[in-house]
Amino acid sequence: MTQLNLPDTLHTILIVSAGEHDALVRTLERLDFRVDAVNRGDAALAAIAADGVAIVLLDAALAGSARLELCQRLVHGVPGRQLPVLVMSAAPSDEERERALHAGAAGYVRLPCAPEDIVEKIQIELTVRHAWPDAPGRNGPDMRALEVNYHTLLAGSPDAIMLFDAARGTPVDVNRNAERLFGRTAPELMRLRLTDLCPPHQPDGTPSPEAIDALLHKVLSGEVRVHPMTFQHSSGRAVDCEIRLVMLENGGMRLLHMRLVDVTGQRLAEALRTGQNALLELVARGAPLREILDRLLLLVEGQAAGLVCTVLLLDEDGRTIRPGAAPSLPASYMTSLDGEVIGPRVGSCGTAMFRREAVIVADIARDPLWEGFRDLAHRHGLRACWAVPIIGDGATVLGSFAIYYRDPRMPRAEDEHLIRVAVHLARIAIERTRREAELARHRDHLEELVTARTTELRRAKDEAEQANASLTAALDNLRLTQDELVRRDKLAALGALVAGVAHELNTPIGNSLTVATTMSEHLAALRSRLQAGLHRSDLEQYLEQADEADGVVIRNLTRAGRLIASFKQVAVDTASSQRRRFRLDEFIAELVLPLQASTPQPRPKVRQDIAPGLDMDSYPGPLGQAISALFENAVMHGLAGRTDGVITITARATGPQTIALSVGDDGAGIAPEHLAKVYDPFFTTRPGGSGIGLGLGLGLHLTHNIVTGVLGGRIALDSAPGRGTTFTMTLPAVAP
Repeated sequence: MTQLNLPDTLHTILIVSAGEHDALVRTLERLDFRVDAVNRGDAALAAIAADGVAIVLLDAALAGSARLELCQRLVHGVPGRQLPVLVMSAAPSDEERERALHAGAAGYVRLPCAPEDIVEKIQIELTVRHAWPDAPGRNGPDMRALEVNYHTLLAGSPDAIMLFDAARGTPVDVNRNAERLFGRTAPELMRLRLTDLCPPHQPDGTPSPEAIDALLHKVLSGEVRVHPMTFQHSSGRAVDCEIRLVMLENGGMRLLHMRLVDVTGQRLAEALRTGQNALLELVARGAPLREILDRLLLLVEGQAAGLVCTVLLLDEDGRTIRPGAAPSLPASYMTSLDGEVIGPRVGSCGTAMFRREAVIVADIARDPLWEGFRDLAHRHGLRACWAVPIIGDGATVLGSFAIYYRDPRMPRAEDEHLIRVAVHLARIAIERTRREAELARHRDHLEELVTARTTELRRAKDEAEQANASLTAALDNLRLTQDELVRRDKLAALGALVAGVAHELNTPIGNSLTVATTMSEHLAALRSRLQAGLHRSDLEQYLEQADEADGVVIRNLTRAGRLIASFKQVAVDTASSQRRRFRLDEFIAELVLPLQASTPQPRPKVRQDIAPGLDMDSYPGPLGQAISALFENAVMHGLAGRTDGVITITARATGPQTIALSVGDDGAGIAPEHLAKVYDPFFTTRPGGSGIGLGLGLGLHLTHNIVTGVLGGRIALDSAPGRGTTFTMTLPAVAP
């Protein structure tokens, strides 16, 4: 926007509106306009009476009734001239526009509208207004005044601007930017209609004359906004523009002020950005490389007229050229290059990959790099080629990107930008494809390894199952063998027990039998003598023999009875045992007294160390038998011949429901070779004696059976020669 050369007295813009227009006010003030704002009709009339108002912006809501009386009064409110009034409407309609123009308004603005567009309309209106004074006898604009004012506006604009005569449809004036935009001189443009500057059809397929008619209809309805339109350069290339058309009416003549902004570059850049995003989405989705490269090259080719693009790939051997993509060239071109080896004179692409740098060939027909491929390029109409190597993250050459032209030329800055974008996208796509191929190879290899490993595992599983079957069979055989061994051990133990019982009973029974046999012989002799005459001496002798035999029989049978009673205790009978709850400390104290009393002199000293509060729910009878057997074992074996021996009985809780009960002595201890045999029946190092075992070697055997059987515990032995012996029974507080 530029400042206008207006009369010194006309620099005030009057805004008549109840709304806020701060942005519009700031824009006008930057152009050195003075802005007054009122919100009532009488205030507006008073403001124009000062004769300093250049133009009025009137809100249609304050313009009065349907006839817009306030608009009429403002237009004719300044003596000697018509004041230009632009009616602004927040609820625009064609009918209201017609009423506004009928009331004398210079224009109609549909809200909302950008402040810059309103200011532009104000500038154009004032420019034409002061170049076309309402003097009698004048039937057209003062072209000299128009040239001074309008050229000031046009020359200062960075955009292309044209002023059209709406009736003739040809330009009245153009600026230098319009000449550059269309590639035509001002005199040439003055002879052309607006439709002559357009291609036959717009990009959406609409015929250009129809598009222009629709645009003019919107402008005549008072709409001020940006409209897209495609024009044609004198060279034939399309020029995408955004245009603003403002209709100016004065004295019955209509002028079209048209400002054109070339957005071809913006649209190409937007298309490039959109295309890049679409390509990256294809890459992320895993689309085929050929599809991605074809889309990429078509995108680049759409950025400029006349160019053709190719992508060549470099084999993983780093030497051999492979086809990539060339959607705008015959397939024969790429086939001809397949299998070539890169080098210092292999066209632009092969040389670029060999040198690892860009290679620019402006004229293929003359460049020595194309000596071996010049005929190929000539057959396909290619005259210039610019190639850039595509280098991956690992500094590996992946391929090349090339732009061809059908005429000799050097690259421009925009060409170099396109090449950078294309190489970047091609690198991403090719690297992704190579990585996926590598992953596929690894995956296939992994699958092979998994298959092989699975086969090995299956074979190992089969072997393990076979081994397991063998082990199961062996285990079954082992169980059978174990059962057989247990049975044999039981039979052997039973045999040993029976042999022991037989051995122990054989003596008293044999003695008794011998005495009975002898007495039977003595009785027979006595009877024979009785027939011959019995003497007193014979009878007395027999009685003496009978008395002696009676004593022997009684002693031996008594011993046999005691042996049998002892043997019966070896088989612990839980059915006959009474189970009850008892305190262990009280039970031990009651048990120790008779044990000490029945022990012959010299008696050992007994120490009791029983933790208080140990309650048991068990069988006190078998427990007493086990403790008594351990006590007597200590007296008979550990402390034999000692006068100062000590037997210690201790009990401690070793768990919530477990008690450790020990019986130990400080006597001679047990020889190591005897430790494994102490629980065997009839094993003894001191035969003879009295008590539970009677010196038969059954005491510890009995104790072991009681502890592991009815009491549900286990027994352990700790002994060494000269250090005494301790038996520890680990028992549950609640017997099973």
